[in-house]
Amino acid sequence: MPAFEFAWLDLAAVGLYVVFIVWLGLYLARRMETADDYFLAGRSLTWWLIGFSLFASNVSSSTLLGLASSAYGTGISVYNYEWMATLVLIFFVIFILPFYLRTRIYTIPEFLERRFDGRARVYFSGLLIVLNIMVDTAGALYAGALVVQILYPQVPMWLAVAVLGLLAGLYTVAGGLKAVVYTDAVQAVLLLLGAVLVAVLSFKAVGSWEVVEAQIPVGDLSIIRPADDPVLPWPGLVTGVFLLGFYFWCTNQFMVQRVLGARDLNHGRWGSLFAGLLKLPVLFIMVLPGIFARILYPPEQYPMLAANTDLVFPTLLFDLLPAGIRGLVITALVAAIMSSVDSTLNSASTLVTMDFIRRLKRRDSHELVGAGRWVTVVFMALAILWAPQIVRFPNLWTYLQAMLAYLAPPVVACFLVGIFWKRATRSSAFAGLVVGHLAAAVFLGLNLTDRLIVQTGPLSPAQQALVAAGVPVLHFLYLPPILLAISVIAMVVTSLLQPPPAPEEVEGLTWSPEFFRQESRELAGLPWYQNYRIQALGLLVLIAWILIWFR
Repeated sequence: MPAFEFAWLDLAAVGLYVVFIVWLGLYLARRMETADDYFLAGRSLTWWLIGFSLFASNVSSSTLLGLASSAYGTGISVYNYEWMATLVLIFFVIFILPFYLRTRIYTIPEFLERRFDGRARVYFSGLLIVLNIMVDTAGALYAGALVVQILYPQVPMWLAVAVLGLLAGLYTVAGGLKAVVYTDAVQAVLLLLGAVLVAVLSFKAVGSWEVVEAQIPVGDLSIIRPADDPVLPWPGLVTGVFLLGFYFWCTNQFMVQRVLGARDLNHGRWGSLFAGLLKLPVLFIMVLPGIFARILYPPEQYPMLAANTDLVFPTLLFDLLPAGIRGLVITALVAAIMSSVDSTLNSASTLVTMDFIRRLKRRDSHELVGAGRWVTVVFMALAILWAPQIVRFPNLWTYLQAMLAYLAPPVVACFLVGIFWKRATRSSAFAGLVVGHLAAAVFLGLNLTDRLIVQTGPLSPAQQALVAAGVPVLHFLYLPPILLAISVIAMVVTSLLQPPPAPEEVEGLTWSPEFFRQESRELAGLPWYQNYRIQALGLLVLIAWILIWFR
């Protein structure tokens, strides 16, 4: 294995990038005058900025390492999370986004108040704040610190977390969403360039695709896995991956906020679909390099890689790329860390400022911007303090999935029922959230007390012993639909026990066939290449082609 040693060109590239990105964020902060400017970039974002920002915020440093790591160990099935994101974004632009932009909301919980009541808004906003800080921001900082420790082992975890958090927080505090989006666009380009470089050079080192097919088992080159697969069974794509993706892409403030800042509905749709397009090549530039690495560095000859597959991407990086060019890819890793952290900090600040501070005490735009900056500083400090505690969990994947599989489904139920069922009453969302999360607490308690095994991978010897003793097993991808069903039932029962809402209360907040027909008339005036439905159809064709090729 190559030694992870930096040349001065590598360090210079990283240093110049950090200085530039902080300067850019501070430069964009000069004209932050109103709440719209700070929290939604003046609602002026164009499609390409939205698409790049969505992609950069989603693809963290843990993604760059994790996709190659997973492919090296178990094959390319991890790509299911990527193409499913594109499918979710198509659903988002058709059914969800129009209602967000037409109501001109600042936060996603604000939409729940419009459709239901203030209790649902406060409950969901509080939940999002906790998830943004303890899962999204802290998880991104922790993953970034792991990258730093892999490349530079002598740096302690707490120092890496603190430096990364302070750098990303500096321009986020000053420039708000506009600084986040423009810096994300730069960072997305670097991410793509870095990933393409590693992919091309690793494939060139392997020689040809025939070599790959000859040395890699067929199952490891298949995206769709059998129903009994312990990691990603194919039924779980519909029951779990789609539902968790719906929460992440359609209701999570830190992802949706840049779409709320779109210039208009078309730019919001085009930008979201552009992000979906950027997700599809991830198979070739981030996943397959892990397969190539298995050929270049066989596990039996490289026990260190077999023991810690997170070293796969750094090994390719330091072995195949020359100094200077290698610095560009290391810079892409730094970009991935900062783009995730700045997005989560900005969204958490928006949630507190607009869902709590503005509701409790009316303030003008200048005061709200000031409050938003102070909240960002506080949350940055909290995330820096919490991130090192994630090491207490078995791994980052377990930490993230354990939080989302239990907490996201009741939220998904509120949005699906609220938008597609006009009969849902104002208090039904709060009932669905409370009942759904109480049910989640029951499942979590059963799991923690070994009365139920919530499976996230191959069973350990201890878990196998519990199964032999009669303890049931539930794959974590089958837990979300159960909790979703419980929440939906609670909402339906609550609604049927109350008078239906007046038609004017749900007007413009629920989907109907007439809504679709009216939209069709509006789209008829656009050129075919600007019609988001045709763009979405093109993405579906690309997804089908990839799945058939790697079936």
